Amino acid sequence: QVQLAESGGGLVQAGGSLRLSCSASGRSFSSYVMGWFRQAPGKEREFVGAISWSGGRTYYADSVKGRFTISRDNDKNTVYLQMNSLKPEDTAVYYCAARSSYSTPQSLAVMLQYDFWGQGTQVTVSS
Repeated sequence: QVQLAESGGGLVQAGGSLRLSCSASGRSFSSYVMGWFRQAPGKEREFVGAISWSGGRTYYADSVKGRFTISRDNDKNTVYLQMNSLKPEDTAVYYCAARSSYSTPQSLAVMLQYDFWGQGTQVTVSS
């Protein structure tokens, strides 16, 4: 069992930066692929990106590629989402999620394949 807790959300102006953290409790954090998703008001939850067990590989949605960076520190049981050049359309509740299985990069965007979810943190980008 893994419990996830996001932090670091807030209000930022367009063009600014935020770093979200997701802390995991429980054992074997390094055995989970970690993903970030977001959900804007009135919209479906969407994939933002994911990072492999060791942190050696990262995957991003086209909408955030080049602006967002995912990293992890397995010693601290924490995964990070560094968000730069933020846009008003990045406004959403951001969730981290953990999955024990991995098949293809395309599967990383499939929410049902994630085993554990955090409660989310609000990010608001003002224009």
